[in-house]
Amino acid sequence: MKRNTIIGGAAFAAVLLGGLGWWASKDAPASEEAASEAPGGELSPEQIKRMGITTEAASAASSAELGTVPGVITLPPEARVAVTAPFGGTVLRLFVVNGQAVTKGQALAIVRSIEPVQYGASLAKGEAQLAVARANAARTGQLAKEGIIAGARADEARAALREAEVAVSENRRILSQSGASAGGEVTLRAPITGKLSAVAVQTGGPVDGLTAPFVIENTASFMIDLQIPERLAGEVRPGMAIALADGGDTSIEGQIVSVGGSIDQETRALVAKARINGSPALVSGKAVSVLLKGGRAVAGVGVPAAAITQLGGKDIVFVATGKGFTRREVTVAGRGAERVTLASGVKVGERVATSGLSELKVLLGGE
Repeated sequence: MKRNTIIGGAAFAAVLLGGLGWWASKDAPASEEAASEAPGGELSPEQIKRMGITTEAASAASSAELGTVPGVITLPPEARVAVTAPFGGTVLRLFVVNGQAVTKGQALAIVRSIEPVQYGASLAKGEAQLAVARANAARTGQLAKEGIIAGARADEARAALREAEVAVSENRRILSQSGASAGGEVTLRAPITGKLSAVAVQTGGPVDGLTAPFVIENTASFMIDLQIPERLAGEVRPGMAIALADGGDTSIEGQIVSVGGSIDQETRALVAKARINGSPALVSGKAVSVLLKGGRAVAGVGVPAAAITQLGGKDIVFVATGKGFTRREVTVAGRGAERVTLASGVKVGERVATSGLSELKVLLGGE
């Protein structure tokens, strides 16, 4: 009797272990599959509306921008022009103020100087001497030809004539270029169209030929000093297209003209320079964000930048399902100001959440 009881207990234990093994083998594939899939959450349309969640369909993308980098607006080296006075003197009248827009040839100030009067006197004296030198050269040349005087004297007369001609020509050129009147008044004019960035004189004040009383900036075009991060050091090249990421409704575009050859040890960035078109919204010294465009061809999926968030240090999106949303890890191929190109994680046509991401992270991400 006791032996039968032991056998029956052993048989029952074997059946129980077999049943547990069957249940374990039955649940194992399901648990592994659940572990490989991103967690999902069920939400009704009313809940989605209440949480303020909006979605947008992912679209095909054929290229990716390299990203957005900081920059500072500067002027091209040829954009600044200094206006100098040809002679030292005193400002009689001032017609402009700092920051004023001027056109080429516009009068900026009138300066009175004694030097143009002196040059005028030298010119008149030189013209008189020139007439005498010309007559003397003609007479001595004729006498030398007749053999009355030595030819050396004729050569001396011709040299004196040439000296007088040079003196008259030089004085005349100086007075012509300065635009000075007979009374010594010189009008300083704008050599280019632009905006006055410096006015260093005032009415009644002195001017000289060593300093610039006016500086004019041509704002038809600008440059940007870019800080290229170390990770993009090998991908940014001259000729690459750029655009201001915060240009507003106006599209302001340009291209890179030079890239530095070494990384700054303090900022860990390359310095690059780009040219852009002028705009009333731009001013030298303004900090901007610049989008590096056309960096590389990538066949991927484009989603709004607002759809990307991070969880555990990884980029994720929330993809709409028939019953709610599921979390997906994604690989970013390029970031733009408004769109992000994904290399993996989302298919074309799938809808991703573009708002309410904080609520979805709490629901699906465990935050």
